[in-house]
Amino acid sequence: MSIIAGKKLLLIVSGGIAAYKCLETIRRLNECGLRTRTILTRAGGRFITPLSLAAISGERVFEDLFSLTDESEIGHIRLSREADLLVVAPASADIIARMAHGLADDLATTALLATDKPILIAPAMNPRMWEHPATQANMATLTARGVLSVGPNSGEMAERGERGPGRMAEPAEIVAAIEAFFRRSNRLAGRRALVTSGPTVEAIDPVRFLANRSSGRQGHAIAAALSALGMETVLVSGPTNLPDPRGVTTVRVESAVDMLAACQAALPADVAVCAAAVADWRIARVAGNKLKKDGKAAPPSLELTENPDILATLAAVGPVRPRLVVGFAAETEAVVDNAIAKRRRKGCDWMLANDVSTGTTTFGGEDNTVHLVTADGVEPWARMSKAALAERLAERIADVLEKAP
Repeated sequence: MSIIAGKKLLLIVSGGIAAYKCLETIRRLNECGLRTRTILTRAGGRFITPLSLAAISGERVFEDLFSLTDESEIGHIRLSREADLLVVAPASADIIARMAHGLADDLATTALLATDKPILIAPAMNPRMWEHPATQANMATLTARGVLSVGPNSGEMAERGERGPGRMAEPAEIVAAIEAFFRRSNRLAGRRALVTSGPTVEAIDPVRFLANRSSGRQGHAIAAALSALGMETVLVSGPTNLPDPRGVTTVRVESAVDMLAACQAALPADVAVCAAAVADWRIARVAGNKLKKDGKAAPPSLELTENPDILATLAAVGPVRPRLVVGFAAETEAVVDNAIAKRRRKGCDWMLANDVSTGTTTFGGEDNTVHLVTADGVEPWARMSKAALAERLAERIADVLEKAP
């Protein structure tokens, strides 16, 4: 029996010549025992008919956000949340942009914005549209939110003489991606993860604070990747501009003291990944009022005191120590040597060493280069996107936890 048998899918068909491939995709999903409902956008209806979709799926096709009949019988909220997975295929440049910017001006985008379920998109568009910086920025936004994608492929386009990336993935590829999603989403079901992310900020007075340049992209991506494997995931995040990852319980904090308290409250966990850039020191005495200069007195002296060591605390031997504790070593020199020493000093199982020196763009950037340091040695990883690194790390964590009793 297929892993997707009995699952429910909501397929959103947007505008594009590739819409005809949806009929074959639905047929293949039917053969696997998956139930498919469809939403057809106005643009999608220019390429494929509701009757065709209904005939193949055996289900009613939904089109109009303001249909009184549809709303009274099921409603767009229930429609989007009764599915186990939402798939947008083809995903045009237009619907990708509207998803990225949170628009909800038709049934499709309203369902996508209202859902609490995972989303998979199959982009399909002209190569120049796909390669345009706006589309790539929109895709990066969706990826950061945990939206999955399959394709696009390269090849001849519908327009004569056009060739390049932009062809929608074939039905077999889309079905394989759906199967892979459900296989991965059950891999660590019943397990619990704790992830820290972003910077901490340490108050000087009610206005000013000490902080660092961490964007939180890596920690947020790790939380999303572990959640995608079926783990109940708690993300403890310092201040960032990132959206909360889909399917993850996010606890927002500011200081290192607050972050430690939130982490301890989230235990027990099977794995803890400390990706946050925690301030080593805080102000010993925070001013109750804004510090002012009058041009006469010397600048105030700021006395620092050491912050609690979150990684070492979580890694300490005890009844609630996670099975696997992973830390990050953000270094500007002797990156690997410092990470090796830090792993031993903190007592954690793995340490990911990354170079954050000037010019690397690791802090605040989209990519990362790390060395995985374990008791068995050092493993260099090639430079990759933070999302890809998170997925690779999540798979390694899964390998360990699956062997654990």
